[in-house]
Amino acid sequence: MSDDEQYVADSIDKWIWSGFYAHDDIGQMVDDIIGEDADAGELKSLIGPKLRAKLRDERSWPGVTDCDRLDQVFYQLHEQGICALANAGYTMSEGYCDVSEAVADAPDGHYTGFCFYHGQDVERAIEGEGVMLAFGDLADDRQRSIATGQVIAGALRQAGFQVEWDGTVGTRINLPVFDWKRRASR
Repeated sequence: MSDDEQYVADSIDKWIWSGFYAHDDIGQMVDDIIGEDADAGELKSLIGPKLRAKLRDERSWPGVTDCDRLDQVFYQLHEQGICALANAGYTMSEGYCDVSEAVADAPDGHYTGFCFYHGQDVERAIEGEGVMLAFGDLADDRQRSIATGQVIAGALRQAGFQVEWDGTVGTRINLPVFDWKRRASR
C-alpha cells in the first residue's frame, strides 16, 4: 500500500470510529482526498467490513457512553441559549463558521454563547487524548465569555465529567478522561 493509500485507509478508520458518518458519506469523503495513483475501489471496499466490525464492537459498549452524556450536556446547553455543536468543522476556524451558521439559522436572540469541538478534537479523542471544547460569548464580551465557560464547565461536571479549565477565555475547556464511543451513523 502506498503512503497515499495508507493515509486514506487511516482516514477511513477515523471517520468510522468517529461515529458521525454513514457508509455513503465516507465513500464521498474518500473521493475528496484520494490521490490519482490510489485505487479508489480497493480503498472504498474497506468501508463496509470496517463498519461491520465497529457495529459488532458496539454491542459490548455500555448503554450510555461518554459521547451520549456529552450529547445530553450539549442539548441542555442549547436549551439554556448556548449553541453547542459536535464535530463542528475540522479546525477551530471551521468550527467558528459552523457556529455562525447555526446562530444565523436559529430564532433571533435564542443563543447568547457557544461551545463546540471540531474534527481534529474528535481524532484526538479517538486516540484517547480527551476532548477539548471551544466556547465564548457571541458578542465576544470577555466577562460574558467567562460566564459562558463557567456554565459549560458546571454542566459537564454535573454530568460526571472530569473538567480541566483555568477559568480564562484563552484556554479551552478540556475533558482529559473521555472514552470515545459514538455509535455508528446509519
